[in-house]
Amino acid sequence: MMKAMIVLLIPLLLPLASAQTFRWGPCPTPMVQPNFEINKYLGKWYEIEKLPASFEKGKCIEANYSLRPDNTIEVLNVQTYKGKIRKAEGTAVVQDMREPAKLGVSFSYFTPYAPYWVLSTDYNSISLVYSCTDILRLFHVDYAWILSRSRILPAEAVYHAKEIFSRDNIDVSKMKPTDQQGCDGPF
Repeated sequence: MMKAMIVLLIPLLLPLASAQTFRWGPCPTPMVQPNFEINKYLGKWYEIEKLPASFEKGKCIEANYSLRPDNTIEVLNVQTYKGKIRKAEGTAVVQDMREPAKLGVSFSYFTPYAPYWVLSTDYNSISLVYSCTDILRLFHVDYAWILSRSRILPAEAVYHAKEIFSRDNIDVSKMKPTDQQGCDGPF
């Protein structure tokens, strides 16, 4: 029965494979930022590198996090794709106050919150973010981002960030740099 289910699922998922990162087995469980402080994390972050994501194909990708009056976090993602500015607005919430670095993010009232785990941040220059969803515990889809407060991050910082992901059993071998060239326009 399980084997038949896998055989049926794989053809449905193959078209997405080029834009996502699928891996066998359940999601890893990396450590997250200890004593995470959401107020220090708020503000603008620029995407430096990421695992492929079907919803991020553009350049000049940035995210801005701001606190709403109801203590949820407004997430505004902006990218330039095919010469046009594309925006996506969502909501992030701390799902368990005992683990504030494990947020949930949703970009639609109709979708559940997806994991948005801050694995490491210094709040001022770099943040490592991870998201993973198990599919029947047979395989998982994961996302990883290296974010910075500036559009450029030194190569040694990117290398160190990838070491941190790898230490937590997150395969970043397919990470791709985000084009942040010519991104001076207002978003």
